[in-house]
Amino acid sequence: MFDYLQLVPLFTAFFVALILLVVMTPLAHQFGLVDQPSLRKRHHGMVPLTGGVAIFMAVLVASIVTDVWMKNNPLFFTASAFIVLLGMLDDRFELSAKGRLMCQFGVAAIMAWSAQNYITSLGNIMGLGDVNLGLAGYFFTIVCVVGVINAFNMIDGIDGLAGGMSLVVLLFVVGLLVASGNGGAIMEPLIIAAAIVPFLAFNLSWKGFKGNKIFMGDAGSMFVGLTIVWLLVDHAQGVEAAFRPITAVWLIGLPLMDMAAIMYRRARKGQSMLRPDRKHLHNIFMRAGLSSNQALLAILFMGSLYCMIGVLGELFNVPEWLMFWGFIALLTVYSFIIQNIWRFIRKFKQVA
Repeated sequence: MFDYLQLVPLFTAFFVALILLVVMTPLAHQFGLVDQPSLRKRHHGMVPLTGGVAIFMAVLVASIVTDVWMKNNPLFFTASAFIVLLGMLDDRFELSAKGRLMCQFGVAAIMAWSAQNYITSLGNIMGLGDVNLGLAGYFFTIVCVVGVINAFNMIDGIDGLAGGMSLVVLLFVVGLLVASGNGGAIMEPLIIAAAIVPFLAFNLSWKGFKGNKIFMGDAGSMFVGLTIVWLLVDHAQGVEAAFRPITAVWLIGLPLMDMAAIMYRRARKGQSMLRPDRKHLHNIFMRAGLSSNQALLAILFMGSLYCMIGVLGELFNVPEWLMFWGFIALLTVYSFIIQNIWRFIRKFKQVA
């Protein structure tokens, strides 16, 4: 790992993000790029929504200056620029859900069609041989990219959650790259991680950063979602894949399951599946009595367990079909629990 680790790009991403987070705060207030308290958004004062923009710009600058990522994936930054711009417009003007979704499909098309970073095989998830998608892989990838972008957008509900979950996934990706002999690619996820850390310092009000709260905004949550799905597809496909496709699914299993359970519940009630509410996993934890920090730690721990299952399955070469159906079974159980969560909580309190 240390043979491939480069400190200059990481320090560049970290300090550029740190500087931009400070510089952009007054600009956010000037241009109205702030989050105001509401019934759904319970925080104090107007908070800048510039965290995602700073993270993106830091990664872009570090990649161009140090030539770590830009030389191989200029289309990644093209797609990212569009998704960040879309997020900024949504943060500022609250775009319609359908309009935002159409733009996300356009960004996903850049990844699948233009960059040719798409899913060609699902692996042996049925136990009958590799499931090869052919041309259908383009369209399947576009749907998956939009799904992951929205999964990370939806999970961004309390301080540190989207950034923390992204950090967890990125670090597990680094571990898989090293374990599979693909250590030369670790700088890609590490640069993103380095840019996220200073944001978390402001967002979570770490010592020395209190009083300067900054949110990631839709620009940030959608950017990290796009980045993660870009990396997962890139490293889970082809003859030199670092890990199997089903492993990639487990790495982002918790955000995917949270999104799926929420959309299923909304559909059952005849509501728009894109309609925001306060019934996400973090909302449930907090209504059950946990503080924001406790809910954050609990969800990050859960997310880490999902990642660990995926990593162990990869390292011990657990059959792909078993990993796939295990994921489906867990998704079913998860959805059932979420639909009946208050009944479970009442019984738990009675026993306790």
